[in-house]
Amino acid sequence: MNFPDKYRVLLMVWLLQFVNYLDRINLSIAAPTMMKELSISPGLFGFVLAAFTFGYAVAQIPGGALADRFGAKCMLIVSPVLWSFFTGATGFVSTVLALIVVRVLFGFSEGLSNGASFKSIGDYFPPQERSTANGAYLSALALGPAFVAPIAVWFLIHTGWQGMFRWLALPGLAMAVLVVFLIPSAKAPRPFAAADSAESASHSGSGSGFGEVMRLPRSWIIFTAYLAFNIAFWGYLGWMPSYLSMARHIDIKTLGFAASIPYFAGTVGMFVFGWLGSTVLYRQRCVLIAAIYLCTAVCLYVTYNVDSAFNSIIGLSAAGFFLYGGFGPLWSVVLDLTPETSRGAFSGFVNCGGQIGGFFAPIVVGWIVGKTASFTGGFIFMNVALAVAAVCFLLLHTLMRSQQPTALASGRTA
Repeated sequence: MNFPDKYRVLLMVWLLQFVNYLDRINLSIAAPTMMKELSISPGLFGFVLAAFTFGYAVAQIPGGALADRFGAKCMLIVSPVLWSFFTGATGFVSTVLALIVVRVLFGFSEGLSNGASFKSIGDYFPPQERSTANGAYLSALALGPAFVAPIAVWFLIHTGWQGMFRWLALPGLAMAVLVVFLIPSAKAPRPFAAADSAESASHSGSGSGFGEVMRLPRSWIIFTAYLAFNIAFWGYLGWMPSYLSMARHIDIKTLGFAASIPYFAGTVGMFVFGWLGSTVLYRQRCVLIAAIYLCTAVCLYVTYNVDSAFNSIIGLSAAGFFLYGGFGPLWSVVLDLTPETSRGAFSGFVNCGGQIGGFFAPIVVGWIVGKTASFTGGFIFMNVALAVAAVCFLLLHTLMRSQQPTALASGRTA
Protein backbone atom coordinates (compact mmCIF):
# COMPACT_ATOMS: atom_id res chain seq x y z
CA MET A 1 0.00 0.00 0.00
CA ASN A 2 1.31 3.43 -0.93
CA PHE A 3 2.15 5.54 2.13
CA PRO A 4 0.82 9.08 1.47
CA ASP A 5 3.51 11.76 1.29
CA LYS A 6 1.93 13.88 4.00
CA TYR A 7 2.15 11.09 6.57
CA ARG A 8 5.70 10.23 5.54
CA VAL A 9 6.67 13.89 5.96
CA LEU A 10 4.88 14.03 9.33
CA LEU A 11 6.74 10.92 10.51
CA MET A 12 10.11 12.30 9.46
CA VAL A 13 9.71 15.75 11.01
CA TRP A 14 8.45 14.01 14.18
CA LEU A 15 11.56 11.83 14.29
CA LEU A 16 13.77 14.85 13.67
CA GLN A 17 12.13 16.74 16.50
CA PHE A 18 12.40 13.71 18.78
CA VAL A 19 16.14 13.39 18.15
CA ASN A 20 16.45 17.16 18.38
CA TYR A 21 15.08 17.02 21.92
CA LEU A 22 17.20 14.01 22.79
CA ASP A 23 20.19 16.29 22.24
CA ARG A 24 18.58 19.44 23.67
CA ILE A 25 17.48 18.14 27.07
CA ASN A 26 20.79 16.45 27.94
CA LEU A 27 22.18 19.62 29.46
CA SER A 28 19.27 19.90 31.89
CA ILE A 29 19.74 16.30 33.01
CA ALA A 30 23.48 16.75 33.47
CA ALA A 31 23.14 20.19 35.10
CA PRO A 32 23.63 19.20 38.79
CA THR A 33 26.70 17.08 37.95
CA MET A 34 28.21 19.68 35.61
CA MET A 35 27.67 22.51 38.09
CA LYS A 36 29.53 20.51 40.72
CA GLU A 37 32.42 19.29 38.54
CA LEU A 38 32.97 22.61 36.73
CA SER A 39 32.25 24.75 39.83
CA ILE A 40 29.38 26.63 38.17
CA SER A 41 26.85 28.49 40.33
CA PRO A 42 23.11 28.26 39.54
CA GLY A 43 23.14 31.88 38.42
CA LEU A 44 26.02 31.30 35.98
CA PHE A 45 24.52 28.03 34.76
CA GLY A 46 21.42 29.99 33.79
CA PHE A 47 23.62 31.68 31.16
CA VAL A 48 24.78 28.25 29.95
CA LEU A 49 21.16 27.19 29.48
CA ALA A 50 20.36 30.51 27.79
CA ALA A 51 23.25 30.12 25.35
CA PHE A 52 21.28 27.52 23.42
CA THR A 53 18.23 29.73 23.07
CA PHE A 54 20.34 32.68 21.92
CA GLY A 55 21.74 30.67 19.00
CA TYR A 56 18.36 29.09 18.36
CA ALA A 57 16.66 32.50 18.17
CA VAL A 58 19.26 33.96 15.79
CA ALA A 59 18.75 31.05 13.36
CA GLN A 60 14.95 31.21 13.17
CA ILE A 61 14.28 33.78 10.45
CA PRO A 62 17.29 32.93 8.22
CA GLY A 63 16.55 29.21 8.61
CA GLY A 64 12.92 29.73 7.59
CA ALA A 65 13.89 32.01 4.69
CA LEU A 66 16.40 29.44 3.43
CA ALA A 67 13.68 26.78 3.58
CA ASP A 68 11.41 29.04 1.50
CA ARG A 69 14.25 29.63 -0.97
CA PHE A 70 15.89 26.20 -1.30
CA GLY A 71 13.19 23.87 0.03
CA ALA A 72 12.49 22.41 3.44
CA LYS A 73 14.28 19.14 2.70
CA CYS A 74 17.65 20.87 2.27
CA MET A 75 17.49 22.45 5.70
CA LEU A 76 16.24 19.22 7.28
CA ILE A 77 19.48 17.56 6.14
CA VAL A 78 21.98 20.31 6.95
CA SER A 79 20.62 21.09 10.41
CA PRO A 80 20.93 17.65 12.10
CA VAL A 81 24.45 17.18 10.72
CA LEU A 82 25.53 20.45 12.32
CA TRP A 83 23.71 20.00 15.63
CA SER A 84 25.11 16.46 16.01
CA PHE A 85 28.63 17.83 15.66
CA PHE A 86 28.09 20.38 18.41
CA THR A 87 26.31 17.86 20.65
CA GLY A 88 29.46 15.74 20.56
CA ALA A 89 31.64 18.83 21.01
CA THR A 90 29.84 19.61 24.29
CA GLY A 91 31.45 16.49 25.74
CA PHE A 92 34.95 17.91 25.17
CA VAL A 93 34.64 21.31 26.86
CA SER A 94 36.38 22.05 30.14
CA THR A 95 35.59 25.72 30.78
CA VAL A 96 32.39 27.71 31.18
CA LEU A 97 33.29 29.98 28.24
CA ALA A 98 33.84 27.04 25.90
CA LEU A 99 30.59 25.47 27.08
CA ILE A 100 28.65 28.66 26.33
CA VAL A 101 30.19 29.03 22.84
CA VAL A 102 29.45 25.42 21.92
CA ARG A 103 25.87 25.68 23.16
CA VAL A 104 25.29 28.86 21.13
CA LEU A 105 26.48 27.07 17.98
CA PHE A 106 24.43 24.00 18.88
CA GLY A 107 21.33 26.17 19.27
CA PHE A 108 21.95 27.91 15.95
CA SER A 109 22.30 24.54 14.20
CA GLU A 110 19.02 23.25 15.62
CA GLY A 111 17.25 26.51 14.84
CA LEU A 112 17.94 26.12 11.13
CA SER A 113 15.43 23.26 10.90
CA ASN A 114 12.51 24.77 12.76
CA GLY A 115 10.96 26.88 10.01
CA ALA A 116 11.51 24.06 7.54
CA SER A 117 9.55 21.64 9.74
CA PHE A 118 6.57 23.94 10.15
CA LYS A 119 6.70 24.78 6.44
CA SER A 120 6.50 21.05 5.69
CA ILE A 121 3.37 20.67 7.84
CA GLY A 122 1.77 23.69 6.17
CA ASP A 123 2.69 22.47 2.69
CA TYR A 124 1.31 18.96 3.07
CA PHE A 125 -1.72 19.41 5.36
CA PRO A 126 -4.86 21.52 4.69
CA PRO A 127 -5.87 24.18 7.26
CA GLN A 128 -8.38 22.11 9.25
CA GLU A 129 -5.89 19.25 9.69
CA ARG A 130 -2.98 21.40 10.88
CA SER A 131 -3.82 21.57 14.58
CA THR A 132 -3.92 17.77 14.77
CA ALA A 133 -0.84 17.40 12.56
CA ASN A 134 1.10 19.95 14.62
CA GLY A 135 -0.02 18.29 17.84
CA ALA A 136 1.25 14.94 16.55
CA TYR A 137 4.49 16.43 15.22
CA LEU A 138 5.23 18.43 18.35
CA SER A 139 4.48 15.51 20.66
CA ALA A 140 8.17 14.82 20.09
CA LEU A 141 8.88 17.88 22.27
CA ALA A 142 7.47 15.93 25.20
CA LEU A 143 8.40 12.37 24.25
CA GLY A 144 12.01 13.33 23.52
CA PRO A 145 12.70 14.55 27.07
CA ALA A 146 10.57 11.73 28.53
CA PHE A 147 12.63 9.01 26.87
CA VAL A 148 16.00 10.72 27.08
CA ALA A 149 15.85 11.34 30.83
CA PRO A 150 16.42 7.67 31.83
CA ILE A 151 18.82 7.17 28.89
CA ALA A 152 20.82 10.29 29.73
CA VAL A 153 20.98 9.34 33.40
CA TRP A 154 22.31 5.88 32.41
CA PHE A 155 25.07 7.45 30.30
CA LEU A 156 25.73 10.02 33.03
CA ILE A 157 26.29 7.28 35.59
CA HIS A 158 28.34 4.96 33.36
CA THR A 159 30.29 7.32 31.09
CA GLY A 160 30.15 10.68 32.86
CA TRP A 161 28.54 13.78 31.40
CA GLN A 162 31.25 13.98 28.73
CA GLY A 163 30.50 10.50 27.43
CA MET A 164 26.77 11.18 27.50
CA PHE A 165 27.11 14.06 25.03
CA ARG A 166 29.52 12.18 22.76
CA TRP A 167 27.35 9.07 22.42
CA LEU A 168 24.12 10.98 21.91
CA ALA A 169 25.58 12.84 18.94
CA LEU A 170 25.00 9.77 16.75
CA PRO A 171 21.18 9.75 16.34
CA GLY A 172 21.15 13.14 14.59
CA LEU A 173 23.54 11.92 11.92
CA ALA A 174 21.35 8.88 11.32
CA MET A 175 18.32 11.17 10.88
CA ALA A 176 20.08 13.24 8.23
CA VAL A 177 20.59 10.07 6.19
CA LEU A 178 16.93 9.06 6.58
CA VAL A 179 15.74 12.49 5.42
CA VAL A 180 17.77 12.14 2.22
CA PHE A 181 15.89 9.00 1.23
CA LEU A 182 12.44 9.36 2.80
CA ILE A 183 11.31 12.99 2.41
CA PRO A 184 10.10 13.87 -1.11
CA SER A 185 12.38 16.29 -2.94
CA ALA A 186 9.46 18.39 -4.21
CA LYS A 187 5.91 18.42 -3.04
CA ALA A 188 3.17 17.37 -5.43
CA PRO A 189 0.27 19.72 -6.30
CA ARG A 190 -2.19 19.85 -3.40
CA PRO A 191 -5.95 19.63 -3.92
CA PHE A 192 -6.45 22.19 -1.12
CA ALA A 193 -3.97 24.76 -2.51
CA ALA A 194 -6.60 27.23 -3.74
CA ALA A 195 -8.55 27.12 -0.48
CA ASP A 196 -5.34 27.45 1.50
CA SER A 197 -4.34 30.55 -0.46
CA ALA A 198 -7.74 32.10 0.26
CA GLU A 199 -7.37 31.21 3.94
CA SER A 200 -3.98 32.86 4.32
CA ALA A 201 -5.06 35.91 2.32
CA SER A 202 -8.16 36.28 4.51
CA HIS A 203 -6.19 36.07 7.73
CA SER A 204 -3.22 38.14 6.60
CA GLY A 205 -5.15 40.90 4.90
CA SER A 206 -3.35 40.26 1.62
CA GLY A 207 -1.61 37.52 -0.25
CA SER A 208 1.46 39.54 -1.08
CA GLY A 209 3.92 37.86 1.24
CA PHE A 210 6.07 38.12 4.34
CA GLY A 211 6.52 41.91 4.31
CA GLU A 212 2.80 42.59 4.25
CA VAL A 213 2.11 40.09 7.02
CA MET A 214 4.82 41.68 9.20
CA ARG A 215 3.06 45.05 9.03
CA LEU A 216 -0.12 43.70 10.61
CA PRO A 217 -0.72 44.08 14.39
CA ARG A 218 -1.78 40.46 14.75
CA SER A 219 1.69 39.28 13.69
CA TRP A 220 3.28 41.17 16.57
CA ILE A 221 0.61 40.06 19.01
CA ILE A 222 1.36 36.40 18.34
CA PHE A 223 5.11 37.19 18.42
CA THR A 224 4.66 38.70 21.92
CA ALA A 225 2.42 35.84 23.05
CA TYR A 226 4.94 33.21 22.03
CA LEU A 227 7.76 35.17 23.66
CA ALA A 228 5.85 35.22 26.96
CA PHE A 229 4.85 31.56 26.68
CA ASN A 230 8.45 30.50 26.17
CA ILE A 231 9.51 32.19 29.38
CA ALA A 232 7.38 29.58 31.14
CA PHE A 233 8.23 26.76 28.75
CA TRP A 234 12.01 27.15 28.95
CA GLY A 235 11.91 27.88 32.65
CA TYR A 236 10.03 24.60 33.04
CA LEU A 237 12.18 22.63 30.59
CA GLY A 238 15.53 23.96 31.74
CA TRP A 239 15.08 23.87 35.49
CA MET A 240 12.59 21.09 36.23
CA PRO A 241 15.21 18.30 36.70
CA SER A 242 17.29 20.61 38.91
CA TYR A 243 14.18 21.59 40.87
CA LEU A 244 13.39 17.94 41.59
CA SER A 245 16.99 17.29 42.58
CA MET A 246 17.78 20.47 44.53
CA ALA A 247 14.42 21.44 46.04
CA ARG A 248 12.68 18.05 46.34
CA HIS A 249 15.88 16.04 47.04
CA ILE A 250 15.25 13.25 44.53
CA ASP A 251 18.46 11.20 44.05
CA ILE A 252 20.08 10.93 40.62
CA LYS A 253 19.04 7.31 39.96
CA THR A 254 15.40 8.16 40.59
CA LEU A 255 15.64 11.55 38.87
CA GLY A 256 15.61 10.18 35.32
CA PHE A 257 12.28 8.42 35.79
CA ALA A 258 10.73 11.14 37.94
CA ALA A 259 11.62 13.78 35.35
CA SER A 260 10.05 11.67 32.58
CA ILE A 261 6.53 11.62 34.03
CA PRO A 262 5.60 15.27 33.28
CA TYR A 263 6.75 14.86 29.68
CA PHE A 264 4.50 11.84 29.14
CA ALA A 265 1.62 13.94 30.50
CA GLY A 266 2.63 16.65 28.01
CA THR A 267 2.42 14.15 25.17
CA VAL A 268 -1.16 13.30 26.09
CA GLY A 269 -1.99 17.00 26.25
CA MET A 270 -0.62 17.57 22.76
CA PHE A 271 -2.86 14.94 21.20
CA VAL A 272 -5.93 16.00 23.19
CA PHE A 273 -5.70 19.72 22.45
CA GLY A 274 -4.39 19.19 18.93
CA TRP A 275 -7.54 17.20 18.17
CA LEU A 276 -9.79 19.79 19.83
CA GLY A 277 -8.14 22.56 17.80
CA SER A 278 -8.90 20.73 14.57
CA THR A 279 -12.47 19.73 15.40
CA VAL A 280 -14.97 21.06 17.94
CA LEU A 281 -12.90 24.11 18.95
CA TYR A 282 -11.47 24.96 15.53
CA ARG A 283 -13.28 28.33 15.52
CA GLN A 284 -12.10 29.10 19.05
CA ARG A 285 -8.43 28.13 18.87
CA CYS A 286 -7.13 31.38 20.35
CA VAL A 287 -9.52 31.14 23.31
CA LEU A 288 -8.51 27.50 23.76
CA ILE A 289 -4.82 28.47 23.86
CA ALA A 290 -5.47 31.23 26.42
CA ALA A 291 -7.38 28.80 28.65
CA ILE A 292 -4.57 26.26 28.38
CA TYR A 293 -1.98 28.80 29.53
CA LEU A 294 -4.07 29.90 32.51
CA CYS A 295 -4.57 26.26 33.55
CA THR A 296 -0.78 25.77 33.32
CA ALA A 297 -0.26 28.71 35.68
CA VAL A 298 -2.68 27.22 38.21
CA CYS A 299 -0.84 23.87 38.10
CA LEU A 300 2.55 25.52 38.61
CA TYR A 301 1.15 27.44 41.58
CA VAL A 302 -0.01 24.15 43.11
CA THR A 303 3.39 22.56 42.42
CA TYR A 304 5.46 24.96 44.49
CA ASN A 305 2.94 24.99 47.35
CA VAL A 306 2.59 21.25 47.97
CA ASP A 307 4.55 19.63 50.78
CA SER A 308 5.97 16.46 49.20
CA ALA A 309 8.07 15.39 46.24
CA PHE A 310 5.34 13.02 45.07
CA ASN A 311 2.73 15.78 45.00
CA SER A 312 5.14 18.14 43.24
CA ILE A 313 5.60 15.56 40.45
CA ILE A 314 1.80 15.37 40.12
CA GLY A 315 1.67 19.17 39.88
CA LEU A 316 4.47 19.29 37.31
CA SER A 317 2.73 16.56 35.29
CA ALA A 318 -0.55 18.48 35.25
CA ALA A 319 1.37 21.60 34.21
CA GLY A 320 3.09 19.64 31.45
CA PHE A 321 -0.27 18.37 30.16
CA PHE A 322 -1.43 21.94 29.56
CA LEU A 323 1.94 23.54 28.79
CA TYR A 324 2.59 21.23 25.86
CA GLY A 325 -1.06 21.01 24.88
CA GLY A 326 -1.15 24.51 23.40
CA PHE A 327 1.45 23.83 20.72
CA GLY A 328 -0.84 22.19 18.14
CA PRO A 329 -3.55 24.89 18.09
CA LEU A 330 -0.95 27.68 18.29
CA TRP A 331 1.05 26.59 15.27
CA SER A 332 -2.06 25.93 13.21
CA VAL A 333 -2.98 29.59 13.81
CA VAL A 334 0.54 30.68 12.81
CA LEU A 335 0.39 28.70 9.56
CA ASP A 336 -2.99 30.21 8.72
CA LEU A 337 -1.67 33.76 9.17
CA THR A 338 0.80 33.80 6.29
CA PRO A 339 0.94 33.00 2.55
CA GLU A 340 2.47 29.70 1.49
CA THR A 341 5.51 31.37 -0.12
CA SER A 342 6.53 32.95 3.21
CA ARG A 343 5.49 30.14 5.55
CA GLY A 344 9.00 29.21 6.63
CA ALA A 345 10.11 32.79 7.28
CA PHE A 346 6.98 33.72 9.25
CA SER A 347 7.21 30.56 11.35
CA GLY A 348 10.82 31.50 12.03
CA PHE A 349 9.77 35.04 12.98
CA VAL A 350 7.25 33.80 15.55
CA ASN A 351 9.68 31.25 16.93
CA CYS A 352 12.37 33.94 17.15
CA GLY A 353 10.10 35.76 19.59
CA GLY A 354 9.69 32.54 21.51
CA GLN A 355 13.41 32.05 21.81
CA ILE A 356 13.93 35.61 23.06
CA GLY A 357 11.68 34.65 25.96
CA GLY A 358 13.47 31.33 26.23
CA PHE A 359 16.83 33.10 26.41
CA PHE A 360 15.93 35.22 29.43
CA ALA A 361 13.90 32.58 31.30
CA PRO A 362 16.73 30.31 32.55
CA ILE A 363 18.90 33.34 33.38
CA VAL A 364 16.19 34.96 35.51
CA VAL A 365 15.16 31.69 37.17
CA GLY A 366 18.81 30.86 37.88
CA TRP A 367 19.39 34.33 39.34
CA ILE A 368 16.31 34.01 41.54
CA VAL A 369 17.38 30.56 42.80
CA GLY A 370 20.88 31.82 43.49
CA LYS A 371 19.65 34.89 45.40
CA THR A 372 16.82 33.30 47.37
CA ALA A 373 17.90 29.65 47.62
CA SER A 374 14.33 28.84 46.54
CA PHE A 375 12.49 28.09 43.32
CA THR A 376 9.31 29.89 44.41
CA GLY A 377 10.22 33.18 42.75
CA GLY A 378 11.03 31.35 39.52
CA PHE A 379 7.58 29.74 39.48
CA ILE A 380 5.93 33.14 40.05
CA PHE A 381 7.95 34.62 37.17
CA MET A 382 6.73 31.86 34.85
CA ASN A 383 3.11 32.32 35.95
CA VAL A 384 3.15 36.04 35.17
CA ALA A 385 4.50 35.25 31.70
CA LEU A 386 1.71 32.72 31.11
CA ALA A 387 -0.90 35.32 32.06
CA VAL A 388 0.59 37.76 29.53
CA ALA A 389 0.52 35.10 26.80
CA ALA A 390 -3.12 34.28 27.59
CA VAL A 391 -4.14 37.95 27.35
CA CYS A 392 -2.37 38.23 23.98
CA PHE A 393 -4.33 35.31 22.54
CA LEU A 394 -7.63 36.67 23.83
CA LEU A 395 -6.75 39.99 22.14
CA LEU A 396 -5.83 38.14 18.93
CA HIS A 397 -9.16 36.29 19.01
CA THR A 398 -11.09 39.55 19.42
CA LEU A 399 -9.12 41.24 16.64
CA MET A 400 -9.64 38.41 14.19
CA ARG A 401 -13.35 38.17 14.95
CA SER A 402 -13.85 41.90 14.41
CA GLN A 403 -11.87 42.02 11.17
CA GLN A 404 -12.98 38.76 9.58
CA PRO A 405 -16.76 38.41 9.97
CA THR A 406 -17.04 36.50 6.71
CA ALA A 407 -14.41 33.99 7.75
CA LEU A 408 -16.06 33.58 11.13
CA ALA A 409 -19.44 32.83 9.56
CA SER A 410 -17.87 30.11 7.43
CA GLY A 411 -16.15 28.53 10.44
CA ARG A 412 -12.61 29.46 9.42
CA THR A 413 -11.56 31.88 12.15
CA ALA A 414 -8.82 31.04 14.63
